[in-house]
Amino acid sequence: MGFLDAWGQLVRGWELPPLPTRRGRKPRVPVTDLLAGLTFHVLSGAGTLAEHFGQLFDQPLADSSWADRRGRLPWEVFADLMRRVLRPRATQAEHREAFWRGWRLVALDGTQFSLINTPQVAAAIDKARTRRGRAAFAKITSVVLLELGLHNPLAAAIGRQGESEWALGQGLLAQLPRRALLLADRLYGVVAFARLAQAACRRVGSHFLLRASRSVKPRLIKSLRDGTRLVGLPVRQPNNPNRVIDWIEVREIRVRVGRPGHRASELRLWTSLVDPAVAPALELARVYASRWEHELYFRDLKRQLRKTELLQSHTVETGAQEIAAVVIASALLATERARAAAGQVPVLRVSFPKLLDWVRASWLTLTQFDDVLTGRQMQTFLRRVYTQMGQCVTAERRPRSYPRAVRQPIRRWPRLLHNASITGPWHFEIL
Repeated sequence: MGFLDAWGQLVRGWELPPLPTRRGRKPRVPVTDLLAGLTFHVLSGAGTLAEHFGQLFDQPLADSSWADRRGRLPWEVFADLMRRVLRPRATQAEHREAFWRGWRLVALDGTQFSLINTPQVAAAIDKARTRRGRAAFAKITSVVLLELGLHNPLAAAIGRQGESEWALGQGLLAQLPRRALLLADRLYGVVAFARLAQAACRRVGSHFLLRASRSVKPRLIKSLRDGTRLVGLPVRQPNNPNRVIDWIEVREIRVRVGRPGHRASELRLWTSLVDPAVAPALELARVYASRWEHELYFRDLKRQLRKTELLQSHTVETGAQEIAAVVIASALLATERARAAAGQVPVLRVSFPKLLDWVRASWLTLTQFDDVLTGRQMQTFLRRVYTQMGQCVTAERRPRSYPRAVRQPIRRWPRLLHNASITGPWHFEIL
C-alpha cells in the first residue's frame, strides 16, 4: 500500500460537503486532492507543500496557489472530514492491551501549538502574558479524544476562535464511542464535566474515570465494601453558585500511590462504575495510569512527526488546517503501526520514530516508482517493509516517574534544579 491507497481506505465513504460557489473557471486541482496533499505534506518531513504535492500527484501547484486555495477553503470541510474518518480501530482479539475488562480505553486531553509571528496571526490572537512579558508565540489549543492502546485519534477539536481546552473537550463528548472507559485528568474532574460525561456515557453505554479536583466537597451517600464510597456531587446554578439545582451520584476512590523509599501521594478518582465486583478499585487506579499515553501521543506528534510544536502556516485558519492534517496523519500511522505489530506484540511497542522512517521511505518509493514495479515486485517490497517495521520493537517501558516541578516556579510549584527519575514498582493502597 502506498499513501494514496492508505488515504483511500481512510476516507472511503466520505463525501465532500457542499462548498460555496465561486466565480471564474473550475479549479484545476480538486479539493479532495488538496486534502490528500496537505496530509502527505505533514507526513513527509523536509520540503515545501508544493514539492510534496508534485511528488504525490506528479503535477505542479505553486506555493502561491496553495496559499490562495487554503485561504478560501472552509473549515467545515476539515471538521466534517475528521468527524467522518476518525474511528475506533482496536479489536479485542488482536489488541487486548487497548481494552480493560471489555471496555475500550479512551482518553481526553489537550495541547497547544505555536503559530508563526505574522501580521495575520498577531491581528487574530493575543499572546499570553508571562512574568517576563508577552509569550514568544501565539498559541492555538487542540483537544483530541484518543484510543490509548493504538494512539489512534477518535475525534479532535481545534480552537480557531480562541476556545479553551475545557470548552473544546466538552464538545467532543458527543463523539464518545460505544462501550468505552473515558479517562481524563483534573481539568475535567469537576462537577460540571462529570454531569456532561455521565449523560454522554449513558447514551452510548460507556463509563468515565476522572481524577477529581481537590476543591469539590462531595456528600457521602454510602460506604462500599471495598473501602470506596458512593457520593453525591452538587450541581450549582451557573449564575448563582450558592444554589444547588441537582445532585449526581458517582463512586469516589481514594488511593495512596507511591514507591518504596519515596513519599506517597493521594489519588482521588470519580467513576460511573459503581459496582466494586465489576470494577475493583485498585484495578481502576492502575488503569488511570494509562492516561499518560495521551501525553506520549502529543510528544510523538510534536517531536517526531513535525519535529517542532511551531506550525508552518501563516494564518490562524491555515494553522488549524495544519493541525487537522497532523491528527489525520496520526490516524494513518496508527493503522500502519497496528499492521506492523500484526498481533504479535503490543502495538505501542513498535517504535514510532522508526516506523515513521519506514513509512516515509516506502510511501515515497511507491509514489515515484509505482509505474516501474510490477504487482508482484510491489507486494514483495511491501512484505519486506512490514517485516522490518515489525522488528522495530522497543524494550518494555520502565516504571518510572519524574518530580512534579518546574525550572521557573509559578505560585506554589517546587523548583526543578536537577533532573532525576524515580524507578521501582508502584504500590497502591485504598484509603
